[in-house]
Amino acid sequence: MTALVALTGGIASGKSSAARRFSQLGIRVTDADEVAAEVLAAGSPALDQLCDVFGQAVLTPSGDYNRKAMRELVFGDERALQQLNAIVHPAVRERTQALLAEPHDKPYQIWSIPLLLETGQQGIPDRIVVVDLPEALQIQRVIARDHVTEASARRTLSAQASRKARLAVADYVIHNDSSLEALDSQVDYLHQTLMDDFT
Repeated sequence: MTALVALTGGIASGKSSAARRFSQLGIRVTDADEVAAEVLAAGSPALDQLCDVFGQAVLTPSGDYNRKAMRELVFGDERALQQLNAIVHPAVRERTQALLAEPHDKPYQIWSIPLLLETGQQGIPDRIVVVDLPEALQIQRVIARDHVTEASARRTLSAQASRKARLAVADYVIHNDSSLEALDSQVDYLHQTLMDDFT
């Protein structure tokens, strides 16, 4: 049985870079965001359900899922957010479980999931890896990457699990407050540790 290692972290923490490195090392990565995109593809049952609940505003002119419009619809509206989650989360979980169950020739696999704590799934993986950085640097990176205001970046952070909560569940921490090379080096070291753990 291939062990399951969750890779998580806040927005702009460097999860994608860490996941890329694990993949380069031959480890299968199942990305929750990619699964969500697949589940919400044009014509999918989940997207049809969203249209039934929220109307055509959740679609782009070409009929694809309009993530930005959906975010604006649910922002500050707890009931709308619950409706969204009730449709999307079960579909994503079902598809994720199918992908994670596929045979893999390595002792462990990576499940890249930004909202591990927020969705209450921290009890599922065998190990949890948190990509961490100081909040001030995280805010700088969100502003630079997404071209948003500091207030908007802080709002996004406040909607996620706190840094303290993530670190409290971490088995391993990757510190991403330096260069990409430093992050890759930490992933390489952790990869060897996990290979030793599960063989």
